[in-house]
Amino acid sequence: MTHIPQDLHNAFPGDADILRSLKVEDAHFQHLAGQFEALDNEAIRIDEGLAAASDDRLELIKKQRLALLDQIAPIVTASRTANGEHHHG
Repeated sequence: MTHIPQDLHNAFPGDADILRSLKVEDAHFQHLAGQFEALDNEAIRIDEGLAAASDDRLELIKKQRLALLDQIAPIVTASRTANGEHHHG
């Protein structure tokens, strides 16, 4: 089973099928999604108090997640366009 970080679904509502396809077909997307998932899991562990981290570390994780989203967004948009899907949001 392919796990897609929940935040990617939150960031791209309505694009679950595209996210799944990219996760299977696009190695670059797989890499970005994997990095995003790792950061997301770390942030969750910190938020829940399961992992110790400074505020600076948490801020760095959040910035890295945003940077990854900036790289992921055009891939999702291009795939959506290629599939002829139009997202109204």
